[in-house]
Amino acid sequence: MSTRPPGRVGDADIVIAGGGPVGLMLACELRLGGADPVVLERLPGISEIPKGNGLVGQIVQVLDYRGLLDRLRAEATWAGPVPRFSFGPLQLDFSRLGTSPLHILSMPQRRLERVLEQRLAELGGTVRRGHELTALSQDDDAVTLDALGPDGAYQLRARYLVGCDGAHSLVRKQAGVGFPGVTSTELSRIGQVRLPTAKLARFGGGGVKVPGLGRLKLAGQVRTPRGTYSLAPLARVDKNAPAGIYIVYTSEDDPTADLSAPMTLDELRASARQVLGGDLPMTDPQRLSRLVGNSRLADRYLSGRVLLAGDAAHVFGLSLNAGLLDAVNLGWKLAAQVQGRAPGGLLVSYHAERHLAGQHGIRCTRAQSALTAISDGGKDGSGEVSQEGSEALRELFGDVLQQAEPVRHIRELLRQPGQLRRIGELIEGSTLTAILREGHANDSARRELQVRLRSIRVRDDRQWTSF
Repeated sequence: MSTRPPGRVGDADIVIAGGGPVGLMLACELRLGGADPVVLERLPGISEIPKGNGLVGQIVQVLDYRGLLDRLRAEATWAGPVPRFSFGPLQLDFSRLGTSPLHILSMPQRRLERVLEQRLAELGGTVRRGHELTALSQDDDAVTLDALGPDGAYQLRARYLVGCDGAHSLVRKQAGVGFPGVTSTELSRIGQVRLPTAKLARFGGGGVKVPGLGRLKLAGQVRTPRGTYSLAPLARVDKNAPAGIYIVYTSEDDPTADLSAPMTLDELRASARQVLGGDLPMTDPQRLSRLVGNSRLADRYLSGRVLLAGDAAHVFGLSLNAGLLDAVNLGWKLAAQVQGRAPGGLLVSYHAERHLAGQHGIRCTRAQSALTAISDGGKDGSGEVSQEGSEALRELFGDVLQQAEPVRHIRELLRQPGQLRRIGELIEGSTLTAILREGHANDSARRELQVRLRSIRVRDDRQWTSF
C-alpha cells in the first residue's frame, strides 16, 4: 500500500483515522458508495499481536451479504449458527427455537483485517500505513488535520473526518466529545501459553486433567468462589495455531493491580492460582495482556464534521461487532453526503440509529455483569450490584415483559398462592373444602386437615409436591 502523502497540504472528501477492522470496513463501504476515502493508520502493517478471536451476531450475516463470508470462512475454525450462548452466568439454549438466530465467526482479528484490506484494494482503495493523526480543528466547511508520516509532517483538509482510532481516540478527545461510563475494579488477564503435555491429560467430555486441580472444563467460562476462568486450545479459533498452545483467561476483583507495568507470566500464574485454588502449569507465553472492565458510550457520534465509529464511540463486551455495523450504517450515508445526493438529515440518522445500538450493547453488558455479581454473591457475599447494573437489569427485564410469553409465564407464577384452593377442589365433598375456603376450623377438622394433607400429592404442571 502507498505510504507517500499527497504533499505538504492536500484535500480529501473523507479521512478515516484508524486502519483497524472498523476503519477498513468503513473504507470498503465508502468505495462501494462511490467515495474515495483517505485511511491513515499509525502502524506500518497489520499487527500480529493477538486481539479479538471472532465475530458474533448480525455482522456475520452482513458480511455474507457483502460477499465476504466465504473468504472469511476459509480463515475460520467455525462460521455459522450456534445452539447456545452465554448471557452472563446463564446459558441461552437456542436449540429450543428450532433454528438458532445467533451466528458466530471464529478467527483471529489479524486475518479479518487482511481480508478487509484485500477487499479494499480490489475496490481501488489504499491504506496510508505509518501515518498518524496528531491534531485536528474544524470550521463550518472542513476539518484541518495535522499528520505525521514516514516523510515528515503534513496537513490535510477534509470535508469529513471519521474517528476509528480506538477507545483512547484522539479524534473524540479533540472534537470535545464526552465518553461517560463505568470502569470496573474487575481485571481480566489473558495469556496464550503452553500447557506441558506431561502434566496435562485429556479425559472424556473434552476437558483436561491437571495434577493438583483435578478436571477442568475446556471452553466456556467457569465461575469459582474467587473469580472466573476459561481454558481453550488456541486451535479452536486459529486453525494455524501450534499444538499445545492454550488460551488461559482469568477474571477477578483486583483494584490494586499495577496496570502500568508489563504483564508477566508469573502474574498470570498468580491469578490462575487465586481463581482456581491451585497451580496451573504454564510455559512459553505467546501473548500476555490485561483487560479492565469498561462500558462507555460517546455523548454523540456526530460533532460538526467529525464522526465516530467503533471503539472510539463505544466500549463494551462485543464492541467490535457493533463497530463493524457502525461502518455499514455510516458508509453509504457519508458517500451520499459528499456526492450531494443525500436527503436532509441523512447523516444525522447515523447518530440516532447507532447511538441507540450502542446504548443497547452497554445495557446488555451491564445486565450480564449484574447477573454474574448476584450469582457469585457479590464482592462481600451480599449479592449487591452497582446502580448501573441494577438499572440495566430493570430496563432489560422491562423489555422482556413487552413480549406476551414471558407475561403469561409470570402470570402463572403469581397464581401459585392459589394452590391451596386447588387442593381443596381435589378433595371436594370433605369438610376440608369449607375449611380452606373460609379459613377457620374446629379442632376435629384441623386434625382431619393435617392427616389428609400429609397424604396428598399435587401436580402443578411442573412437578409433584407433597404436603
